[in-house]
Amino acid sequence: MALRRILIVQSDSVLCTELRAVLAFLDCEIIARTLDTLRDEAEPEFDVIFVGVDEHIETVVLRLVELYRQTPLILVMDKSPARPLLTGLEARATAVLAWPTNYATLNACFEKISRGTPETVNFRPPELFRSLTGASATVQRTRKLIQQVAPSDATVLILGESGTGKEVIARNLHYYSARRSKPFVPVNCGAIPGELLESELFGHEKGAFTGALSSRQGRFELAEGGTLFLDEIGDMPLSMQVKLLRVLQERSFERVGSNKTIQCDVRIIAATHRNLEEEISRNRFREDLYYRLNVFPIEVPSLRDRLEDIPALVEDLTARLKAEKRGDMRLTPAAFRVLQRYHWPGNVRELANLIERLAILYPNNVVDAADLPEKFQQYVKPEDAVLRHEPDVGNTVLSEGLALARLPEKGLDLREHLNNLECELIKQALDECNGVVAHAANLLRMRRTTLVEKLRKYGLRGEETTII
Repeated sequence: MALRRILIVQSDSVLCTELRAVLAFLDCEIIARTLDTLRDEAEPEFDVIFVGVDEHIETVVLRLVELYRQTPLILVMDKSPARPLLTGLEARATAVLAWPTNYATLNACFEKISRGTPETVNFRPPELFRSLTGASATVQRTRKLIQQVAPSDATVLILGESGTGKEVIARNLHYYSARRSKPFVPVNCGAIPGELLESELFGHEKGAFTGALSSRQGRFELAEGGTLFLDEIGDMPLSMQVKLLRVLQERSFERVGSNKTIQCDVRIIAATHRNLEEEISRNRFREDLYYRLNVFPIEVPSLRDRLEDIPALVEDLTARLKAEKRGDMRLTPAAFRVLQRYHWPGNVRELANLIERLAILYPNNVVDAADLPEKFQQYVKPEDAVLRHEPDVGNTVLSEGLALARLPEKGLDLREHLNNLECELIKQALDECNGVVAHAANLLRMRRTTLVEKLRKYGLRGEETTII
């Protein structure tokens, strides 16, 4: 990959020096910045941006994504277990590079970028962070709780509606703990019949019951040294709650059909969409088990409580679909406004299903409010409607910046028509970015210098336009 200009944003001078030394082999111009010296406006175009992960990583990444939307972003992460939490940020990066590294690994990373493959290097895939994308106060609070409790062995109770991403939280807790090299074993307590749940959790010996043709390990044994995730714990039968409480207290159990005690070293993370205090009052959940599980509660916000995160979530979901070659599409501002008025009973899971459906229906296209499924149409307001009009030939433009596909009966001057369309879209981009050319260029997916030339061409350099 031919590189000319590389931006490094890093507060650690040692890592910055090491990174510059490796990049020096590429014979390119290197510009280094810290959070304090990072400029508020975009500088001349960079080919790649390296960002060192530290306690300010979220602030830095969000600013860089805003300023350099089309520039590949590589997160440089220390391999140390004490590294900062990256929750939700991998999806915004083109790659994540474990440090220290070598020239061969770095070159392989560049090759993946040149092929347009947004994947990580020596790191896990970004799918793990689904549902945690966003900058709302509720999501930031959840990330903070994960960061605080992940390194400990404390039992965690995750509370939240269905579809909010409770298993995502559990997997993050496991990954950022000292147990991440050991198994993460999930079990849905509501999906397994009560009479089979004991065998599923604790295992059984051969002949313990009809159909037990051989001995079998349970989930506790499979999770030894790691994490056992008990999903939908509120649906567990009372008889099993007693047995689970004993295991939590004594850290030992017996397989079904055996009297041999097995010691276990497992971290327990439980989750439920039910209100366990109400379940206790109705004698459907044991109070002593509740207090044993509720050492460190984490409440996952519903999507309707973080509607401002929908654009970031949609960006994450569409990027994932595109990376998996399952389609691509974009939403207009009007479509985003409609989605932010909907109440989302299915939460992030419902949003993910909608985006996948739209990518199938409108592949590589732009989806407007009128294209959303019928149940969303009641949330469309008059100002969201696409104005389809046919004035003078050459000025046929949709309000969201899309040209009508129908050719007028008398034909048209295609060059003039395209110039008028381009001019209209540039005006809209400048309006949305308060006249800041650098931001408008990012919105239009073009270089700033190219946009400046077009502004001159169309005579759009007015006093309200700031050329930076």
